[in-house]
Amino acid sequence: MTDILDDLHWRGLLKDSTGLDDLRKALVSGQVTFYVGFDPTAASIHIGNLVQVLTARRLQLAGHKPLLLVGGATGQIGDPKDSGERTLNDPSVVAGWVERIRRQVEPFFDFDGPNAATMVNNLDWTGPMSAIEFLRDVGKHFPVNRMLAKDIVKNRLESGISFTEFSYQLIQGNDFYELNQRHGCVLQFGGSDQWGNITSGVDYIRRRGAGPVHAFCTPLVTKADGTKFGKTEGGTIWLDGEMTTPYAFYQFWFNVDDRDVIPYLKYFSLRSREEIEELERETAERPFARAAQKALAEELTTLLHGKDETQQVITAAQALFGRGDLAELGVSTLRAALAEAGLLQVSELPSLALLLKDSGLASSLGDARRAAAEGGVYVNNERVSNVDDPASPGALLHGKLLVLRRGKKTIAGVELV
Repeated sequence: MTDILDDLHWRGLLKDSTGLDDLRKALVSGQVTFYVGFDPTAASIHIGNLVQVLTARRLQLAGHKPLLLVGGATGQIGDPKDSGERTLNDPSVVAGWVERIRRQVEPFFDFDGPNAATMVNNLDWTGPMSAIEFLRDVGKHFPVNRMLAKDIVKNRLESGISFTEFSYQLIQGNDFYELNQRHGCVLQFGGSDQWGNITSGVDYIRRRGAGPVHAFCTPLVTKADGTKFGKTEGGTIWLDGEMTTPYAFYQFWFNVDDRDVIPYLKYFSLRSREEIEELERETAERPFARAAQKALAEELTTLLHGKDETQQVITAAQALFGRGDLAELGVSTLRAALAEAGLLQVSELPSLALLLKDSGLASSLGDARRAAAEGGVYVNNERVSNVDDPASPGALLHGKLLVLRRGKKTIAGVELV
């Protein structure tokens, strides 16, 4: 087996652990079954969850066996958060989200072979338990003083925390025990915000006379400018292609700050250390080429959405700026690209000058005319000089879309609705 801990350490993916020496011995002595969990508290997981997804993928590539838990039980509770009590979702809604998240996670893993991944759902063993059974068999082994010592619980004591959220760590702790008994799972990892719950599971297994087991957590991903990772003006970057289009997903990674791109390659790319260090040198020498950003965007979009969809996205990005044929783009990809640039919706086609003004490419009708006279206005990558006539319906791509460009780099879209 590959000793993966050195690689995780180099990538900055090890924040805390129950003991790296013992974990290293376990990982190099044979195949380890491990688990990582995702709660369906929304219809999709987001790119912050990719740290856990890809860390699990690294472990699988090193020869170890993943159990990928989507929490049909814990998703009905929600782990405590600093801002206050979560809104509880209907069980049928959570069940639907479980299936969606399963589909989002599956493309990253192999489900055949000697270390095939397995999808598991904690509702399978939590759901059948009665309240009495849960209190006697699980709750008996969780000292309240230790539960109160968890950071998130301490932070919520003044504002208030329900017994529902307080008991979340019991359910997650029991998950580790059940997977240990059912599948021989001896390792759990997760984000640093889950460390208290993870260590509760380790302690619970010890109290039940099982083990030994191991655990570690990854750090919180941050941005150099101090803003929150995974957020844009358009909102959260989701893994679900209906909630964040493949084009928007690609553009998020392509637009990563130079200060962030190498740390993100270490966190999110499956490239080797040598490949990443080469991209680091290229970024330092030729930052304008954005080689690291291109490599990261293409790799992650391909992993999530597939090679064909990624090529459509790359083609769209080039075609919008005159370096490809717009007619070759599928309607969904083209519309997604224009939505990122700014999409003006109209019920009829007015003059091009008005479209330029209303889309924000010109400050006034006069400004639009001056830009056209200077040769700086393009419709579907074709230069136009007269912007007082209405846009031609025949110019509409897929019968409903126009690509407006001013100069080399300023784009807007028009959609006939």
